[in-house]
Amino acid sequence: MMTWLLLFVPVTIGLRFLAPNSHALIFVAACLAIVPLAGWLGRGTEHLAAKLGEGIGGLLAATLGNAAELIIALMALQRGLYSVVKASLTGSIIGNLLLVFGVAALAGGVRNKEQRFNPTGARAQSTFLTLSAIAMIAPAAFHYLAGPGASVREGALSLEISIVLLLAYAAHLIFSLVTHKQLFAGGAVEPEPEAKDWGMGRSLATLGAATALIAWISEILVGSVEQAAVTFGMTEVFVGVIVVAVVGNAAEHSTAVMAALNNRMELALGIAIGSSLQIALFVAPVLVLCSYFIGPSPMDLVFTTAEVLAVVAAVLITGQIASDGETNWLEGVQLLAVYVILGMMFYFLPEAAPTAAR
Repeated sequence: MMTWLLLFVPVTIGLRFLAPNSHALIFVAACLAIVPLAGWLGRGTEHLAAKLGEGIGGLLAATLGNAAELIIALMALQRGLYSVVKASLTGSIIGNLLLVFGVAALAGGVRNKEQRFNPTGARAQSTFLTLSAIAMIAPAAFHYLAGPGASVREGALSLEISIVLLLAYAAHLIFSLVTHKQLFAGGAVEPEPEAKDWGMGRSLATLGAATALIAWISEILVGSVEQAAVTFGMTEVFVGVIVVAVVGNAAEHSTAVMAALNNRMELALGIAIGSSLQIALFVAPVLVLCSYFIGPSPMDLVFTTAEVLAVVAAVLITGQIASDGETNWLEGVQLLAVYVILGMMFYFLPEAAPTAAR
């Protein structure tokens, strides 16, 4: 682990207060600071998962990994930056499904050739991903099909869909953690020798501290990302969907890859797909509800055409790869290839591209 990169944590905080206008430096320092913090989050999750099981461990890693993204989105809501919020949600979903799962499958496949997991549990999660895609398609379709009066009812439609998604996510938790937890438990896993030295208290303390620092550094990063994008010649669309999402997913990325390298694909899959499910079924609807209280106006779930197409494509290929209960390095390459293609689309997408009403 590149523990020495932790030096960039105080560097980032110092730049934030001593050189607040050095946005490019703050952006780079914040990105480097999140890497070791994500590594510590991954270690804590690995140790805790060895005690609690793969299902709860994967859910815990996904939840803590998404904590920073939720905090960042809530701050953006307060400022009415709804397009940035939606772009980051899209980027988180496709980043977890294609980048995180892809690198995990590639790295794990190179070391272990083929890795297996419970196909029934994977198909159940893939079905929920399809539900997430439908929930994104419906408001966008309504926006384009309902005509000039669509904007009047989009808020109510988005609110009602958000409630349905939250109920569906509650059902998913009951299914995966209570009634059918054996589908997500994974095989028996012997912890690493050093894991025996980590008690529950140390694991939870490490997770809590790492999550808090990631949230703080991520907040600083978002404050400088727009100006840094101009400096580096990137559009806001690309920054929201790719850059912010990649940095925000650093925690999930690190943990999932470490799990795959240790031939624990059940945990890696639970983190990658579970995190996307949390974003689509929990974080997005919660943000809609919160926008009624902390935003200048209610936020809807009308995503742009490019965002909807990207999520649908990610869901389709992830469902195909996860349905047979095993992965190899080539499937990891395929997932990464789709991510690169979508990334190029968002990179070349002009700043002034038509967007759905916000």
